[in-house]
Amino acid sequence: MAFQFGSTNLVLELGIILAVLIGWQFTAAEFVGGPIMIALMALLFRRFLTPDMVDEAKQEADRGVLGRMEGHAEMDMSITEGGSVWRRLRSSRGFTAISNYFIMDWAAVWMDVVGGLLIAGALAAWVPNSFWQGLFLEHHGVLATIWGPLIGPLVAVLSFVCSIGNVPLAAVLWNGGISFGGVIAFIFADLIILPILNIYRKYYGRPMAAFLFMTFYATMAASGLIVDLLFKLVGLEPTGQGTPRSPTPA
Repeated sequence: MAFQFGSTNLVLELGIILAVLIGWQFTAAEFVGGPIMIALMALLFRRFLTPDMVDEAKQEADRGVLGRMEGHAEMDMSITEGGSVWRRLRSSRGFTAISNYFIMDWAAVWMDVVGGLLIAGALAAWVPNSFWQGLFLEHHGVLATIWGPLIGPLVAVLSFVCSIGNVPLAAVLWNGGISFGGVIAFIFADLIILPILNIYRKYYGRPMAAFLFMTFYATMAASGLIVDLLFKLVGLEPTGQGTPRSPTPA
């Protein structure tokens, strides 16, 4: 689970897209909050995850009912012979393995990217800022700071987009008035969207899927709030959200 958190939230391409679409502070917050989230998850797992729950989840996983994605995960294109890493990378088999991985990774995320852009565009066009400002309690000071990380993951659950695909929607939410910590919690919450929760259910069974949802939600919301408070403390929290941009005069 720590690897899953890290490989989803602590990756270079996500940081680049965050910096381009929203600002460098969000990239910094992502890499500060990721380890915090993993540490909190580990603490909750040690406190609440029982051996019986783990055994039951393993039995469900051994049934192999996940379908094509499980077959995808079983593919092994590693190259262990042929000298140094650099020599293996330059070999024909190395180029083939790299290209195959690239195609599979792109096939796995393109729907998220396209879906994220479409959903973000639709919400930006059809949902007025006044709705977001009311939902996120924009003008309520401390209450908005606490509420943002709590509501952000719930918006993510219903958005159906994960990975880098949720960054455009995060920009819409930020412009709509959600707190800085709410944006970070929303981005972290791409691992509890409904399609992924359904995968947890199929692979680990309902009890473990419910446990993962509650644990992940708690760690994502808490990490978003902690990052928000840390960035406020050091004066790095960005400002200016919730104000529609005026068209540039000709």
